Amino acid sequence: MKISIAMTVKACALLALTSLVSIAATQPNIVFIFADDMGYGDVQVLNPERGKIPTPHIDALARDGMIFTDAHTSSSVCTPSRYSLMTGRYNWRTTRQAGVLGGFGNPLIPTGRMTVASLLKAQGYRTAMIGKWHLGMNLPKGQGMNNIDWSGTITGGPFDLGFDYYFGISASLDMPPYIYIENDKFVGECTTTKAFFRKGPAHEDFEAVNVLDDLAEKAVEFIEKQEASTPFFTYIALPSPHTPIVPTPEWKGKSELGAYGDFQMQTDAFVGQIVAAVDAGGFSQNTIIIVSSDNGCSKAAGIPALEAKGHFPSAQFRGSKSDLWDGGHRVPFIVRWPAIVEAGSQSDELICLTDFMATCAELSGGELPADAGEDSVSFLPALKGDSIESTRAGIVHHSISGHFAYRMGKWKLLLSKGSAGWTSPTEKQMPKESPNAQLYDLGADPGETTNLYESHPEVAARLLAQLESDVARGRSTEGPAAKNDTNRINLWKITK
Repeated sequence: MKISIAMTVKACALLALTSLVSIAATQPNIVFIFADDMGYGDVQVLNPERGKIPTPHIDALARDGMIFTDAHTSSSVCTPSRYSLMTGRYNWRTTRQAGVLGGFGNPLIPTGRMTVASLLKAQGYRTAMIGKWHLGMNLPKGQGMNNIDWSGTITGGPFDLGFDYYFGISASLDMPPYIYIENDKFVGECTTTKAFFRKGPAHEDFEAVNVLDDLAEKAVEFIEKQEASTPFFTYIALPSPHTPIVPTPEWKGKSELGAYGDFQMQTDAFVGQIVAAVDAGGFSQNTIIIVSSDNGCSKAAGIPALEAKGHFPSAQFRGSKSDLWDGGHRVPFIVRWPAIVEAGSQSDELICLTDFMATCAELSGGELPADAGEDSVSFLPALKGDSIESTRAGIVHHSISGHFAYRMGKWKLLLSKGSAGWTSPTEKQMPKESPNAQLYDLGADPGETTNLYESHPEVAARLLAQLESDVARGRSTEGPAAKNDTNRINLWKITK
């Protein structure tokens, strides 16, 4: 009996498809790499015309996976955006209505609230976090520097919120205490004082310039220890390219754009190390690797100097870290999952990083209780090339000062006169006779240059009513009404 070449090819294709379906039916490993202050335009593949920093490793992920062009953090600064990523709930539902925590801050997430880590752990995942926490911890009180017991037990941090293993720092790299934490213990003690922008207690051997390499080593080590029989989730929260901007000697001068460009290149290389570890472990086909950022590029990067050299960290978008304009919270979001995601694909679906929670629930076969993930919608359909069936009308944006904006479809309403952050014109710089709010058609005006608030009052009213409803219900998704942690949520920070 003769077998034709066509029949052989068809059989091979069917076998390959069956294999992929089998892989996809199992729980995928999940690796979430969260950069710190990396702007949308800091990734070369997202900003080919006005981006001058080479990012070959992140670009390769995009080439092998999917780019989300309209992904947003819940806030334009890091503590609140990290809260939302971990809980699937808007940050302004907590008692923290503006700003960020410091390195000695108390926990923002109560241990009774479900996190992405506790959700996945309950579904049989091995969970680990490497890097910057910045959501507060209960540091043990004692007689040491700053009244800390450096040999005591830390509570309320990652180790108590679903992570089997944790190694990192309590907050940003420029916030003391300058010492590593492993699980619920300090690695050594602080016996001296150092200043990486802010002055505070430090371990004698702790140097900011070494932290990125140290974290890469720990992250790779965790991945290398995993086995195919148990799914794993690792949340890798980088302290870069946030201040202090300290590229190692190996990277200095590489970008020809100054220290920030060099540090971003080193950050990209970190991503490359993680991807290489996943691939070397034989996990590549059924591992979801996500690269994103907690907010837009910081002014500490020296944005005017970068732009003078042809590099625009926010790409075509207005504003940067801290602002209500899209440059503050529209972030890179790139996903590689060879078993499911089509290589070189793109999604223009509007998503928020709160959506990671519901997505992980669907991926792992878990279920969100009514009191978890109140603002989370799964983007798994988009990964498969389908439309997201959302029970949420739109998404809420929040600035460093606590100003609100609402996005629904192409429309965006800002309850501010200016940036509501650090970019000029700020609220104080705006003339008193300026409109009380801003309304933009992002389909026609992605740079947010033409304010339509006064010419389209019906649109502004519709978005405001939806925002008010999302706040009052304690959730923005389908489900029973929930409670905010405070009744002091003030939508209008200006005198109308």
